[in-house]
Amino acid sequence: MYFSNSLSIQVVHLSHSPVMVDLKIIKLSLIFFLIFSVKSSPPEDPIKCSHNTNFNCTITNSYGAFPDRAICKASEAIFPTTEEELISVVANAAREKRKMKIATRFSHSIPKLVCLDNDDQDQGLLISTKYLNKILRIDQENMSITVESGVTLRQLISEAGKAGLVLPYAPYWWGLTIGGLIGTGAHGSSLWGMGSSVHDYIMQLRIVTPADVSYNYAKVRILENGSSELNAARVSLGVLGVVSQVTLKLERVFKRSITLSERDDSNLGEDATTFGRQHEFADFTWYPSQRKVIYRIDDRVSPNTRGNALNDFLGFRSTPSLVLAILRTTEENQELTNDAGGKCSSAKLTTSTLKLGAYGLTNNGFTFTGYPVVGLHNRVQASGTCLDSLEDATITTCPWDHRVKGLFFHQTTFSISLSKVKGFIEDVQKLVVLEPKALCVLDLYNGILMRYVTTSNAYLGKQEDGLDFDITYYRSKDAMSPRLFEDILEEVEQLAFFKYGALPHWGKNRNVAFIGAITKYKNVDKFLKVKQSYDQLGLFSSEWTNQVLGLKEGLTILKEGCALEGLCICSEDIHCAPKKGYFCRPGRIYKDARVCTRLSSW
Repeated sequence: MYFSNSLSIQVVHLSHSPVMVDLKIIKLSLIFFLIFSVKSSPPEDPIKCSHNTNFNCTITNSYGAFPDRAICKASEAIFPTTEEELISVVANAAREKRKMKIATRFSHSIPKLVCLDNDDQDQGLLISTKYLNKILRIDQENMSITVESGVTLRQLISEAGKAGLVLPYAPYWWGLTIGGLIGTGAHGSSLWGMGSSVHDYIMQLRIVTPADVSYNYAKVRILENGSSELNAARVSLGVLGVVSQVTLKLERVFKRSITLSERDDSNLGEDATTFGRQHEFADFTWYPSQRKVIYRIDDRVSPNTRGNALNDFLGFRSTPSLVLAILRTTEENQELTNDAGGKCSSAKLTTSTLKLGAYGLTNNGFTFTGYPVVGLHNRVQASGTCLDSLEDATITTCPWDHRVKGLFFHQTTFSISLSKVKGFIEDVQKLVVLEPKALCVLDLYNGILMRYVTTSNAYLGKQEDGLDFDITYYRSKDAMSPRLFEDILEEVEQLAFFKYGALPHWGKNRNVAFIGAITKYKNVDKFLKVKQSYDQLGLFSSEWTNQVLGLKEGLTILKEGCALEGLCICSEDIHCAPKKGYFCRPGRIYKDARVCTRLSSW
């Protein structure tokens, strides 16, 4: 998982005065460009072991916390540098029947995909792909690239570009590893060609799995395009084995023309069903509380079209740690005082500043002079410059870096079939009418990013053409503290998954999103059959992955305050925060929903 592609930087709320807003926006815009021009500290390794050894280890994600605040441990971490070393690691662990989990360089998954069960932590093993990071082969004639699974999206885009080739569709954040992003079904935005999911462009995949003694306890399986087993491995959740190498289909480099057009959201429900057919790289950024949408009009153009554009998205640039602390403190104070008005004013300042900065797009790599922005695909398809530099994280870093006081958030991310998106969007709009300030918190994190996805051959991939919704919002450091308008965001979540049958993003989401989700995949039995064949002892599985795959009960954790962190859907008041005035009640428009509602009399 990967963190939200829609994440942006908040602007500190300075004034409620409408007279002052324009001047402050201008000042903030100037500050914005100065702030985000500095270098950042690269993320720390998510694995920490005792006394400079590879033993007695813990692992976390890049945000520093899993959905149930689990502390994930392992007895040992190993960092293979070649496929041969990886085979040896898997074989030794299989011989000893040790549980294994796969860790990536940046660890952006939110769910507990990398966590061993408590009973396995004393013997369990973490296998990191950090040093499986080599570009193995670029085939210009057949337009393909073969990489080790720890290669980052940034590496792939850069090296392919040098050969005049590009990956046609990709996530917008380049700090993901190839193994991680395909394992969780990460994607860009398109309904064209084979669609926007990277895993659908796999031509060949090599995966190391446990085996019996006749194979010396480990086996390299080479899966070719068209193989039913490859359709299982395309989105594997890490439960089949360790992907060692991937060959992806590329295209010749091409140019794109991008125009970001701001409109009101009155026609969004209708447009959402058609816009993706009109523009190849179409997406939306929706600010529901402001009733505004940014339409991305984005298509291929002739290679002779003038322009050398660059995408350096503002939300993925480095930020001074002091600024992050101010932003976080401001939002915490707004939450503490139920200051919805302050959040909405901050949200408007944030979105205005992003708009003035063209969201990080430039026409020539340095300045923005107006739309359309035209440039080579590999220069505009993804970004993430906060990964650069060797400077101290206490000075400047990525906004979500848990080593400093920065952004800390939940994510609800799902895809809804195109035939149903209009109804979902209109239901969210009804909630905004009932509670106009409730979704201002989303605008602080650059609204709702909506990207197009297509039907996939992957057994755990998208089942229909649809629209993916990325929603990022405030999370308290105290698991027992409710959020402002807790009920509205919970209702949006339950609307999506239970009324409109949404599919979860495997690398994001809270536990609630996975309740009953596996039954929505028509080929799940085929996936489980491959899983049983590849790993008969379940050495790469955990209680959590078994729960998600429908093999074990217990995905919902019922305890005091469980609904606040999305560990359950409330059925009793104690699942919310009754001492703080939050009680379990039906939803406002979706009466089947059960949400934690703040009663004004308390």
